[in-house]
Amino acid sequence: MIKDTDILRIKQRFSIIGNAPALNNAIARALQVAPIDLSVLIIGESGAGKEFFPQIIHTNSSRKHNKYIAVNCGAIPEGTIDSELFGHEKGAFTGAISSRKGYFEEANGGTIFLDEVAELPLTTQARLLRVLESGEYIKVGSSEVQKTNIRIVAATNKDMVQAVKDGKFREDLFYRLSTVQINIPPLRERGNDILLLTRKFSNDFADNHRMPPVEFDQSAKDAILSYRWPGNVRQLKNIVEQIALFEAGNTINRDKMMDYLPAIADDMKPIIAGSNSQFDYNQERELVFKMIFQMQKKLEQIEAMVNDTGTPTHINADVAALKRESKQLVPIATPSASTLRQPSFELNHDDNSHPVHDVHIVDIDAHTSIKTLEDTERETIIHALERNRGKRKKTAEELNISERTLYRKIKEYGLD
Repeated sequence: MIKDTDILRIKQRFSIIGNAPALNNAIARALQVAPIDLSVLIIGESGAGKEFFPQIIHTNSSRKHNKYIAVNCGAIPEGTIDSELFGHEKGAFTGAISSRKGYFEEANGGTIFLDEVAELPLTTQARLLRVLESGEYIKVGSSEVQKTNIRIVAATNKDMVQAVKDGKFREDLFYRLSTVQINIPPLRERGNDILLLTRKFSNDFADNHRMPPVEFDQSAKDAILSYRWPGNVRQLKNIVEQIALFEAGNTINRDKMMDYLPAIADDMKPIIAGSNSQFDYNQERELVFKMIFQMQKKLEQIEAMVNDTGTPTHINADVAALKRESKQLVPIATPSASTLRQPSFELNHDDNSHPVHDVHIVDIDAHTSIKTLEDTERETIIHALERNRGKRKKTAEELNISERTLYRKIKEYGLD
């Protein structure tokens, strides 16, 4: 039975702030499983503090005097992750000028923490399953089976059940990893813990930088409690430190607090807990594609009428409407130019403004600059990198992709 004093000791050791029952339950669960050599899967949103729990488990286990290695699976390129985890032999691939130990060999006898485990490629998942089942693995480029005695603690912010259904994560590996599952509550479900953390972050910043502290009035506290904090503790810390810097010595009210809370694109209102107003970019993208395909259909109908009649005097209104729609269309992402190479039409008019029955089929690429999906994606990544001053971790978080995916895209588009 885990006592309250045990939970308090852990909070003090790891500087965990808060008294929410869900948080205390997660700590108690980690302490209970720590002495028993079982695999643990930690589930929680990004920024909720998942990284503390593998350390709690390791330092309270019989392996605490051996190595603890944390691996961010999402930050390692797919082509090298097997080598990083399991090691490789000399000559196993281009650039392998010497043999190398992997993390499973380095941490033998200790604990390895696999963060963002849902980002592992399926081939690596198969290798990891073998380690969990038999403690065996093979280095890249070798045929010799090696043994390791290691405890695996994994973490993810993904819906693993859905990932299994989608075929992105092996079901057998999921069950092996989640022998014990610990759920970390998001910040918005921790009640007054949010205010405790706000006070700690603001006071710590003021003390560290010798600045006058800020104060938050009740209206500001209400705004803090009502905001849904999609970035959790990490986001709260960043915002509070901004306020502590630019509003040093001031008292913060609701209006001032709203100036610092991130807003959504359409109405520039903060994302409040329980609100359904969060902007859906996937829905917007689908709408744009639908509009584009409708335009394609109209173009095909016009071409068919031209081919059938040769004198399309009755399509002037359709073309005018099509032009108006094309001017209003501002796509977020568009299909490649090759998929949009449909004929477009120019109607010539004489001096009396009567339509001349002369239709010219022209290449749409000659008159309209159409961005491909690749162009749009490349520009989005460039702008995000510029906003985050080249910091790839923050850029990946902003784009809601893994660091590994971002690294691959950067290499693919030659942005190094």
